[in-house]
Amino acid sequence: MSVPGTTGPGHEPDVLVVASEPGMREELVADLTRGGYRVTALSTGAAAVRVLDERVVDLVVVDRDTPDLARLGRQRATFSARPPVLCVTACEFLGELVPVLGTRVEDYVTKPWREAELLARAQVLLRGRGTAARVDVLRHEDLLLDDAVRQAWRGDRALGMTPAEYRLLRHLLLNAGRVLSKGQLAREVWGEAREDATIERLVSRLRQKVDETGPALIHTHRGLGYRLGFGR
Repeated sequence: MSVPGTTGPGHEPDVLVVASEPGMREELVADLTRGGYRVTALSTGAAAVRVLDERVVDLVVVDRDTPDLARLGRQRATFSARPPVLCVTACEFLGELVPVLGTRVEDYVTKPWREAELLARAQVLLRGRGTAARVDVLRHEDLLLDDAVRQAWRGDRALGMTPAEYRLLRHLLLNAGRVLSKGQLAREVWGEAREDATIERLVSRLRQKVDETGPALIHTHRGLGYRLGFGR
């Protein structure tokens, strides 16, 4: 299985997995291998640094709890090619993630992860490789989202969000003004079908946080889906 957006037809993306816990490492390798990736598995950040000093990989998947992972973050800027980082984490709030790793994290999945979501997030990162510029800051009126620190604000109020809420808000911002159905959100945000009730609960929680102190930005279009933007 080839991944859209990689270096060409038949290219088998090269993924580096860094996880100290053997069971988790084996599960990540199994999931990624089934997804069509060529996987190298390591148990420490120091070992990852040595590999990345010697060769180019397409993606790094790291367990947040791996010892000495901050070393990978500190030395990342010295690598000739800087692959995107996908983090596997138990963090409930995104602000905790970057300081611990000491590196920029392009995306994340939460423990326990679903194989379909892991592969979907990896695929999105691989599609984005080689694009001219990555949009780090998304803004709509007084709503701002900064991917570099995985945080969002409404005016000067920081929004404390779960990873799922953050990912949904980011997708709504990328599609500001468009009405997105529940099915679209499930496919485009998580890469798999989800029950309508699950999407409804998530949108409701996100709306409470985003629209708590300002004019409504997240709107429901009955029978159609959801839209981010001022006005009905």
